[in-house]
Amino acid sequence: MSHFFRTLVRTVAVALVTVVGFVGASRAETIETQARQAIIIDFKTGTVLLEKNADELMVPSSMSKLMTAYMVFAKLKEGSWKLDDRLPVSETAWKRHYKSGGSLMFLPVGSSAKVSDLIRGVIIQSGNDACSVLAEAHSGTEEAFAEDATQKARQLGMKNSTFRNASGWPDPDHLTTARDLSILARHLINDFPEYFPIYSEREFVYNGIRQGNRNPLLYGVSGADGLKTGHTEAAGYGLVGTVKRGDRRVIMVINGLKSMKERAEESERLMEWAFREYDNYALFKAGDQVAEAEVWLGEAATVPLVAGEKLEVTMPRRARRDMKVTALYDGPVPAPIRKGDVVGKLLITAPGRANVELPLVAGADVAKLGFTGRMAEALRHILMGAKR
Repeated sequence: MSHFFRTLVRTVAVALVTVVGFVGASRAETIETQARQAIIIDFKTGTVLLEKNADELMVPSSMSKLMTAYMVFAKLKEGSWKLDDRLPVSETAWKRHYKSGGSLMFLPVGSSAKVSDLIRGVIIQSGNDACSVLAEAHSGTEEAFAEDATQKARQLGMKNSTFRNASGWPDPDHLTTARDLSILARHLINDFPEYFPIYSEREFVYNGIRQGNRNPLLYGVSGADGLKTGHTEAAGYGLVGTVKRGDRRVIMVINGLKSMKERAEESERLMEWAFREYDNYALFKAGDQVAEAEVWLGEAATVPLVAGEKLEVTMPRRARRDMKVTALYDGPVPAPIRKGDVVGKLLITAPGRANVELPLVAGADVAKLGFTGRMAEALRHILMGAKR
């Protein structure tokens, strides 16, 4: 491209209405946590509000059951399983857990249970036995299920997760990260809205035994509706939690806390901080014109630059007033141009925040001038230094 083409800048006045993720949190908004591993993200934008050792391998304990639920929900959604289907409680599944001291749904050996009950046994009662029954029905054996779960984790973008069983029972190779669990939580909520409400149910009775949901957020935090606790001696106390208030949802993963009390207090404190200090701000709806780019050798002199999708930002409330939105493109843009072509970018800046760049696309087709028109345009440029 010749020197005639240059980067053109347009400062965009934004009436805030949409989301783009700012990655990381500035020091002014950082909060400390006693958790060994932690991450807090905005569900809609994926913006990370807080992270601490988020990529450190850790023992997920019963938070592993989120993957077991994901695999079951996928079976239901594809239609190969139904909620009323009954699955057998094998002696293998029963023996694996009945004297283990871990959490149980208390499934009798040789019996069968409906898929709908087993799901609640996993989610609400954290039943290790229910996990094994579902795993065997899914993949033949729990070991095969763990391989399938690990493969699914990779497909979901969980790059550092390895599953060795369906329940999170201690195994030296059964590991994940806080970031991977946040990815899984986001997929669960997004991919299975029809089943996700089960996570907000506070108790479940099976075989005459009533058990309560262990998630402390459900009992003390407005808008809390999921997801799963975990605890082993090696891991400490952990939680994958989510809270929705209005149109905004936040996901939190914490692990390595010293007690149930500390987990409950820390999860509430961090969630309230996330909603108090941050908010989502709408910039443009999909198709909104952001700017106009000059066109070189086209049948139109300009082409509209539009948002290809709804654009929102998550940022600290106090940084909102200093946010600057700028449209950038290398121009004039040479014709032909097809509607939807990426021809520029939107740069969003705010003091103390990482810059965010979003694509801007052509809002219309612009055909290239014919030979005569191109010659006339080139001559005009040579003689006058002017463009159409």
